[in-house]
Amino acid sequence: MQAKLAADTIPLPKKRNSWISTIHKYRVMYALLFPALVYFAVFKYIPMAGILIAFKNYNLALGLWASPWVGLKNFKDFINGVYFWDIMRNTIIISLYKLLFGFSAPILLALLLNEVYTQWFKKVVQTITYLPHFLSWVIVYGLMVALLAPGDGLFNMVLKDNGVAPISFLTEPAWGRLLIILSEIWKDIGWGAILYLAALAGIDPSLYEAARMDGASKWRQLWHVTLPGIRGVIILMLILKLSHILDAGFDQIFMFANSFNQEKIDIIDTWVYREGLERLKIGLATAVGLFKAIIGFALVLAANKLAKKFDGQIW
Repeated sequence: MQAKLAADTIPLPKKRNSWISTIHKYRVMYALLFPALVYFAVFKYIPMAGILIAFKNYNLALGLWASPWVGLKNFKDFINGVYFWDIMRNTIIISLYKLLFGFSAPILLALLLNEVYTQWFKKVVQTITYLPHFLSWVIVYGLMVALLAPGDGLFNMVLKDNGVAPISFLTEPAWGRLLIILSEIWKDIGWGAILYLAALAGIDPSLYEAARMDGASKWRQLWHVTLPGIRGVIILMLILKLSHILDAGFDQIFMFANSFNQEKIDIIDTWVYREGLERLKIGLATAVGLFKAIIGFALVLAANKLAKKFDGQIW
C-alpha cells in the first residue's frame, strides 16, 4: 500500500504539445517547406489586402488606406453597367465552348495515342502536338494572320485562285469565337494529353487481358476498363477547369480582339483591362476581379460536391 502511494506521488513527465512534437520530429521536412510557405505568404496572402480596393473609390495619390470607402458601389456599377450582360454572355459562351471542346480534345487524343503500338510514330505525334504549347499567343496570332489575312493570307490566296471571294476571318464577328476555340485546341491539345497518357499507363494490363478473355470488343474495353481507369483524373481536371470558367483566356482574347469582332469576343478580363489600366478605374476593376473569384470558388465547391456524390472520394 505504501509503495503504491509512493508511486502515485512521483510526478510524471509533462507531455509536449502534439503540434510542437510533430514539428520537431519532421523538422527537416518543414525546413524544406519553409521557403515555399514564405513565397505564398509574401506573394499570395499579403497582397490579399488589396481586396479592400474593391470597396473604395481608389485614388493613386491618396493610397489604399486614405481612399474613401464606397461600400458595394463598384459592384453595383459593374452589374448595372451597359456592357455587363454583353461581356458576361461572351465570357460564359466562350468558356463553355472551351470546356466542351477544349477539355475533351486532349482526352480523345490520349485515347487514340494509347491504341498506337508503333512507338516512333507515337512519339512523333506527341512531339508535334505538344510543341505549340510553348508558343506565345503573339506568335500564334502572327501565324493566324499569315494563314487567314484577307489580302495575302495563304488560305484566302487558295480561295482566290479557285474563284472564291476572300473571307475576313480575323475581322468578321461570326468567325471570332470559332477561331478562339480552334486555336485554343491546337495550342494545348498535346500538352493536356500528357496527363491522361500518364494515367492510362497506370491501368493494370491484366484488366484488358481479362476483358479480352470475356470477349469484350475494343469499344467495350474502352468503356469498361480505360475510361474508369482515368475517371478520377478527368473529374479532378474538370473541377480545376470549372474554377476558371470566367477567365476565358485574357492573353488570347486580347490578341484576337479588334474593333470589328470585339462585340462577340470581348470578355470580363479584357473589359477590366480597359477600365482598370486605360481609364484608371482601379476600384471597379478590383471589384470585378473579386466577383470572378467568388463565383470560381463557389463553382469549385459545387463541382467537388457533385464529384463525391456521383463517384465517391476521387483521391
